[in-house]
Amino acid sequence: MSCKPLLHLDRVSRVFGSGAARVNALEDVDLRLDTGELALIIGPSGSGKTTLLMIAGAMLTASSGEVYLNDAPLSQLRARELARIRLLKIGFVFQSFNLFPALSALDNVALPASLAGMGVRKRRKRAAQVLDRLGLGERLRHLPEQLSAGEKQRVALGRALINDPPLLLADEPTANLDSVSGRNVLALFREIAADEGRAVLVVTHDARIIDSSDRVMHLVDGRLGGDGDWDKEPESAAAPEGTRDGEAAAPSGDQPRSFANGLATSAEDRIRRLPR
Repeated sequence: MSCKPLLHLDRVSRVFGSGAARVNALEDVDLRLDTGELALIIGPSGSGKTTLLMIAGAMLTASSGEVYLNDAPLSQLRARELARIRLLKIGFVFQSFNLFPALSALDNVALPASLAGMGVRKRRKRAAQVLDRLGLGERLRHLPEQLSAGEKQRVALGRALINDPPLLLADEPTANLDSVSGRNVLALFREIAADEGRAVLVVTHDARIIDSSDRVMHLVDGRLGGDGDWDKEPESAAAPEGTRDGEAAAPSGDQPRSFANGLATSAEDRIRRLPR
């Protein structure tokens, strides 16, 4: 393990709303993630998992505390600098895949490389190499509708890896997969962390996959703890009525976007301009 973690959330808290509508989505979260480590955060709906991942991924600012990436405090960076970090330093994997239906597996994976300014030939060669690494070398030209759920998730993983980020964040990556496909995806995460030296953080409520990780933490009512009993979900962890992941109780102007939608704001417009 390195002396300084790749990712460090230092006493991070996040509050939405005020007064009667105030929701403490995260409270004094301290998280350290090292290069080469696969860590799971398990918690029920309403525990703050998505909020934590959005803050770790530089999509949402903390109300208090600090997030460090490679020992650099993210709160000191401008919006343009944070966007560059999300593009080049952090790979994102989503529960619902979020593949563009009109693009092939190859072009879905190559998309972030195009946003990073990589030339057409180079990014397609790189995308083909990544997909081959993930066992999809025969599926390069397939559209998402022609792929199984497990294959779609591997395409989504390839898209997260295309810019060679040191940090990989995954939001419920096995939720839409059967148990076999879920274990296979987690095995890929394990290989990516151990063999490629990346730090991988997965948030989930899927207790089937806890044996695949180096470390398991639990998140309940916005508080992060160590090993626990994953067969029981504390009643206190339930989200307030009308909320999901402790976020929707905030006033409309203070609500975070979904983790996936926060990254896709301008992607469709850029896709239309991509060379074919």
